[in-house]
Amino acid sequence: MDTLKSEVAATAARLVVEEGLEYGAAKRRAVKQLGLPARSALPDNDAVEDAVREYIALFCADTQPAELRALREVALVWMERMREFRPHLGGAVWHGTATRLSDVYIQLFCDDCKSAEIALIDHHVDYEPQTVTGFHGEPVEALTVPGRSQALGEVVGVHLLVYDLDDLRGALRPDSRGRTPRGDTAAVRALLADPSSSDASR
Repeated sequence: MDTLKSEVAATAARLVVEEGLEYGAAKRRAVKQLGLPARSALPDNDAVEDAVREYIALFCADTQPAELRALREVALVWMERMREFRPHLGGAVWHGTATRLSDVYIQLFCDDCKSAEIALIDHHVDYEPQTVTGFHGEPVEALTVPGRSQALGEVVGVHLLVYDLDDLRGALRPDSRGRTPRGDTAAVRALLADPSSSDASR
């Protein structure tokens, strides 16, 4: 990777960790902060993830493991609540790069795409519907709910992404690095049972 891309990746990583930005937004902000042209070539997400891991190891090694565990605990609570919709945890909380500023992303795989929303309504859960980018780059409905973390002493954003059941097979294909891109409830429980585990997907 060339020097400029490395600089963008390092700056983006700091924004991801310190401000909780998503990778795309962090890369765009990094370009501005570095005073580079708007059309500058950007590092890929793998490069940013590597830079995030380096940043955490240098500056957050004493706090990040506990924060990651707290977020996984929040994720497990919601996965168990939504277990009928085959929940899978993805994103930074699954891959082990999350900090207290990270949100939780759980994919639900439903026979009827409205059924998850109806379940929240039936249980009187406040949620905010929105559209986000899915794992194939397509628009996906997300139901955002508040996830209270006692360990962190704050409310965490939990995004329940609603997919069709047929999408589940493709969701489990290895990513560009050959890793498992998301994990089910049993996998998250196993992570929490093993204090030495951080990156579930390796």
